[in-house]
Amino acid sequence: MIVNICENRKTERNLGMFGKLLSYEVKGQNILFQYEKMVTRIEVISDEIINVFAGLREEDHRSKAIEGSKVKETNVEVGDLYKEKGYVEISTDKVICRVGDDFMVDFFEKDGTPVCLEYRGKRNNGEEVSEEVKALLLAEGHAVKEGSVDYAVQSVKCLGKEDCIYGLGDKTGFLNKRNYEYENWNSDIPDAHEEFFRSLYKSIPFFMVHNAERCYGIFFDNTFKSYFNFGKENSDYIVLGSDEGNLDYYYIAGDSMAEIIGHYTYLTGRAPMQQKWVLGLHQSRWGYSSEEEFRYIAKSMRECEIPLDGLHFDIDYMEKYKVFTWNQDRFPTLEKLLDELKEMGVKPICIIDPGVKVEEGYNVYEEGIANDYYAKTPEGEVYVNEVWPGDAVYPDFGKPEVRKWWGKHHQFLLDKGIRGVWNDMNEPASFRGPLPDDVVFTDEDRPALHKEMHNVYGHNMAKATYEGLKELGGKRPFMITRACYAGSQKYSTVWTGDNQSLWNHLRMAIPQQCNMGISGLSFVGTDIGGFGSDCTPELMARWIQVGVFSPLCRNHSAAGTKPQEPWRFSDEIVDIYRKYVNLRYELLPYFYDTMRNTEETGLPMIRPLVLHYPKDKNVWNLNDEFLLGENLLVAPVVEQGATRRMVYLPEGTWYDYWTKEEIKGGQYFIKEAPLDVCPIYVKAGTVLPKYPKQMYVGEIADKDLVLTLEVYPGEGKYVHYFDNGEDFAYRNGEYNEYLFENKGDGNVEITVLNKGYLDYADMKPVIVK
Repeated sequence: MIVNICENRKTERNLGMFGKLLSYEVKGQNILFQYEKMVTRIEVISDEIINVFAGLREEDHRSKAIEGSKVKETNVEVGDLYKEKGYVEISTDKVICRVGDDFMVDFFEKDGTPVCLEYRGKRNNGEEVSEEVKALLLAEGHAVKEGSVDYAVQSVKCLGKEDCIYGLGDKTGFLNKRNYEYENWNSDIPDAHEEFFRSLYKSIPFFMVHNAERCYGIFFDNTFKSYFNFGKENSDYIVLGSDEGNLDYYYIAGDSMAEIIGHYTYLTGRAPMQQKWVLGLHQSRWGYSSEEEFRYIAKSMRECEIPLDGLHFDIDYMEKYKVFTWNQDRFPTLEKLLDELKEMGVKPICIIDPGVKVEEGYNVYEEGIANDYYAKTPEGEVYVNEVWPGDAVYPDFGKPEVRKWWGKHHQFLLDKGIRGVWNDMNEPASFRGPLPDDVVFTDEDRPALHKEMHNVYGHNMAKATYEGLKELGGKRPFMITRACYAGSQKYSTVWTGDNQSLWNHLRMAIPQQCNMGISGLSFVGTDIGGFGSDCTPELMARWIQVGVFSPLCRNHSAAGTKPQEPWRFSDEIVDIYRKYVNLRYELLPYFYDTMRNTEETGLPMIRPLVLHYPKDKNVWNLNDEFLLGENLLVAPVVEQGATRRMVYLPEGTWYDYWTKEEIKGGQYFIKEAPLDVCPIYVKAGTVLPKYPKQMYVGEIADKDLVLTLEVYPGEGKYVHYFDNGEDFAYRNGEYNEYLFENKGDGNVEITVLNKGYLDYADMKPVIVK
């Protein structure tokens, strides 16, 4: 059905990029709009998800984040109100979308309440700076404030006075992103990360706008360098822009932030279950470079009686930093070392960078050259830059055959018993300046320049690694990536990159991880103690208290810094470190249940309080507390020298984990917190599952595990999950699931929801009231 709006659409008035609306056509859940200058479309993905698309560069999406069709059959009504009101109205059971001239698209609740409106005023970034003042600023070395920038691809949305903004993935600064501006351009920045940084390693163009009445999400699916100004230019609007590409964004409705995250991760994918041991403690350092060092680290952890599951091999394990090689001089009896680690329950993880050394006779380099697997210059030559091995070339991971080839090379690591892979330097990083925009890569079936593929290079590498490990090993692949794009959570865990041993970076770890979690990247962590600089004893004590509640729990540091294994400090620090790592291992079933919930709902493991208490304005800007799942609230000390802190608990009744004191929520109070105390609070009615202490995951066989349930006063329900912790059999029903119902009188009623795995100690837990 084609509906003509008006016969003669010529106008003297310039309406911008699209012009006047001439006609529209309804094709199922696609509504095509013919404007004076081009055709656009609105596609209804579901009742809650609406895609706004203008093919400024191409006729279709070519999304890297969204795989396969996500369209659900939806009741869509289209009303022609153009002549009367100036728009065409599209409605689902949840959303009203109104489309007018110049492809202005507004969104409303079903009752007509406005939610997300186009900004129609003139952009204004405040007082203009005179040329004279500009010259003076430049002369003294100051940056000169730029005026409003119009991007090749752009959308400007109204911003309400109380609107808060959350998400955007791996960005520095505070939880609420309002009044800041950011860029999506994956960047390896060795400087100490500060709140004013516009970009870091990852590009996740998804954010949520929230106020006391309503919320919505936007996923701006554009891989070119893009820009987000959240009211910094002007408090009246948000600016989304990109240098190139299509106008391609998804409006996501929901009654809560949790619903919106569920819809977003329905689009882009959800983080799958990891192997259970991945939840254990990991130890790493750039600088472990011999068999003796790895033996020393593993044995010292055991001597200190600190549990340990993962030991990471950084770049020094390779021969001349060549990927998929091993340095025989430094590791002459590698098999013996790895056997010893296995006997101790320690799993080895290896770093892999994308840069392949240029060296004749080196099989990885030669295979790639022979098969045309590397990025090219515009003139058709293989592009060469410099990374750790010196002259290096870059695999073109946008080619399906390159991903498959790269994935198969991981057999070299699996054959040695390597249990995980850590992708680094995959922004891609380079030592001789950034890769030029015109380096030629591939986007599946067509050439594409670096400026388009840069932000998804790490994403495609992660996909190659994940699919290779899954096919070759059969287990749930464990991998970490530094650079990625929206949707990378389907393949990889992540960490926040090269942080520093600074109190500011410890403080920033909380909002940074929370925003990554609500942006889909649920399994996240930081380098405990800081990667660069020198960690102090007090900072290490406070950082491990944050790190043990992060999904990825890894102590990592750089060569040239003070070693930061716990015994390097003092007996006091070893005791504190042991206390909190033991606590993490006791809480492993809770972590595992939370991870299962992530795969099912998309909700992250580590969560900002606003996610579950959206009406409470006290938590909208709360940067130094977080939730693990929904039942545990962690309020760590993140200030140097502090031995007490102000704690805020939201509504309800809470219990101090250490003292079991009952505390009413909705109030601030002072909590004494000497160096060995991290304030932790448990929600009333919680049934908290715990395991016995172990030195590594699997030290106690599954059939011998005894579950302890800590039961807190109040009524509540809790679902506990159990499987073999290694492969994908759970997707075929091979898992146990139990409902624990806290009746409020100290008794717990247990209902078996599914029993497809072994007898779990006959599910006779020890109940502690």
